[in-house]
Amino acid sequence: MTAVPEHHVSIAKGSVVLEGVLGLPAGSEGAVIFAHGSGSGRFSPRNNFVAHHLQHQGLATLLLDLLTEEEANDRSKVFDIDLLADRLLLAKAWLESDQRTRHLRIGYFGASTGAGAALQAAARQPSNIHAVVSRGGRPDLAEPYLPRVTAPTLLIVGGYDFPVIELNRAAYDALTCEKKLVIIPGATHLFEEPGTLEQVAEQAGSWFFRHLHSSSQ
Repeated sequence: MTAVPEHHVSIAKGSVVLEGVLGLPAGSEGAVIFAHGSGSGRFSPRNNFVAHHLQHQGLATLLLDLLTEEEANDRSKVFDIDLLADRLLLAKAWLESDQRTRHLRIGYFGASTGAGAALQAAARQPSNIHAVVSRGGRPDLAEPYLPRVTAPTLLIVGGYDFPVIELNRAAYDALTCEKKLVIIPGATHLFEEPGTLEQVAEQAGSWFFRHLHSSSQ
C-alpha cells in the first residue's frame, strides 16, 4: 500500500498546546479524530494501526495527544472525561477551520476511557459529527449523555473482556441513535490476540466509510 501523507500539527487554546498527526489522503470526504485511552496518545500502536487502515479507505485521521505532557502525568487529568471531551471539541473546531479539512464530515474513534470522552463530545456538540466508534470502550463514563448522542454509534468489545461487555450492553440500551454492538470472539481488552485488531479496523472502517462518505448516504 502507498503511504498516506502525514503532517505534524499543533492545536492551541490559551496556554494549552496539543500535538497531533494529521493523515490526509487525496480526495478525503471524512476525517476521524482519535480519543486515546488512559496514559496513551498519538503514538498508540493500536490506534495507529486502525488509523492507517482508515487512511487507505480514503479517510483523513487526526491522532492527537488530548493532554499536555505535564497533564498526562496527573492521574486525575487522565480520567477527567469532561476535560478530554473539551479537548475533542477543540480538535473538532480546528478541523472545521483548517483549510485542508474544513469541508470534511467528522467522526470520533474512542478507545477505553477515550470512548467516554468521544460520546460526551458527540452529545454536547452534535453538528457535523456523523459517526462514533468505540473500541474496548467505557461508554458508562458518559452515561448521562448517552440518550443525547445522535451520531450513528458502533460499540466494539472483545469476547473475553467480560466486565466491559456488560458496560457496553447497558450503554447500547441507553443509546437512542442508530447503533450496533459487535463482540470480537477470542479478544481481550487490548485486542492483542492474532487477527483481532484487524477485525476492529475492518468493522470501524466499514462504519466510518458508510457514514462519512457522501456517496454512501
